[in-house]
Amino acid sequence: MRSITKTMRRMHSLTVHNISSLYTMDSNVGEGELGLLHNAAVAFEGNKVVYVGPTEGAPKSDEMVNGEGMVGVPGLVDCHTHTVYAGSRADEFGRRLAGATYSEILEQGGGILSTVRSTREASEEELTSLARARVTRMLKKGVTTVEIKSGYGLTPEDELKMLKAAKGCSDIVNVKTTFLGAHTTPAEFRQNQPAYVDQVVNEQLPLAAPYADAIDVFCDKGAFTLEEGIRILTAGKNLGLKIKAHSEQIIHTGISKAASQLGAMSVDHLERLTDDDIAAMKAAGTVAVVLPGAQVYLKDTSPPVERLRAAGVPMAVATDLNPGSSPIHDLWSCATLSCIVQGLTMNEALLGITKHAGVALGDTSLGWLGVGSAADMSLQLPPPGEEPIMQSLIQHISGHDTPLVVRNGVRVV
Repeated sequence: MRSITKTMRRMHSLTVHNISSLYTMDSNVGEGELGLLHNAAVAFEGNKVVYVGPTEGAPKSDEMVNGEGMVGVPGLVDCHTHTVYAGSRADEFGRRLAGATYSEILEQGGGILSTVRSTREASEEELTSLARARVTRMLKKGVTTVEIKSGYGLTPEDELKMLKAAKGCSDIVNVKTTFLGAHTTPAEFRQNQPAYVDQVVNEQLPLAAPYADAIDVFCDKGAFTLEEGIRILTAGKNLGLKIKAHSEQIIHTGISKAASQLGAMSVDHLERLTDDDIAAMKAAGTVAVVLPGAQVYLKDTSPPVERLRAAGVPMAVATDLNPGSSPIHDLWSCATLSCIVQGLTMNEALLGITKHAGVALGDTSLGWLGVGSAADMSLQLPPPGEEPIMQSLIQHISGHDTPLVVRNGVRVV
């Protein structure tokens, strides 16, 4: 007993106090659905939250941080990214602005196949280095959990290489890995897609599964059929992987309903979602992940946000960070865009990058603050002249600073 007590006393403790506005995202604490507390404090001991409440009741700790004039939020969760990749598609962006279509660029060897070539050519060490630089920038904005997909390797060895590179970022942020071998059909299988699906199921998946938390599929026009998508997701589920799906982005395929019926944590994109799909999502508890960056860059239509809201389907917001259709690195900017171009409320946007994003990853400890939550949070300093409220952070794009980030109970920024 004596040694246990001694060990407990050695645990580092941290208290963030005098926080002007703390959004716990726990509706049982504070005001409204965001659990707002004023002049609040959060205390950590080791890698646990031990106190959330008024500053006057907060414990004294080894490290004390004054949050006066700032907004406190849980660690942000970016629940849909393609952070591991090599190569640049900046020239492609210019060509598209000049009027070239994506199909034309693809036929000339550009688009996603360009990223596949560059990613295959890169070593695991190179991919890891690039990904670490990207997630470090996310961390500095308060993002403490990042979902990272494979999908630019498209061979057993290269998909595994991507997942290992993603795991190589786990000392910077909490990483959730997703196997996406069914992202597109590589050039060498363009005339025989069924053979590539066989490779995904029989060769890539068994190799990747030990390094992945979830499986995803891009089921859409020019990608994989509904039947292929169901086969791939079912194979992943049988190996213990959680289910996600790129759904109804270009045309309606029915994968959102099928994935929900398989128990999907989330279905993502959703621009062509139907009422039948929404009913299946609601019944299954599947989260709708909206990706405003892709919508803006592709000049696409919005998902049916009003109908999702009316049905009571939770919505998450993510960057969809990738080098082509959503080269956006800032989750706060996506929260703003989700309000402007997709019609989310500011409350929904903040829930979407915190608590609901955690649910979309199958981890209910993420995205809120309280005893039992992940020990992750940040302080946000609002733009000059603005009040320390979350509305100031979401209205102004890139206007606020992040003086403090706590991950696993330790100050990392």
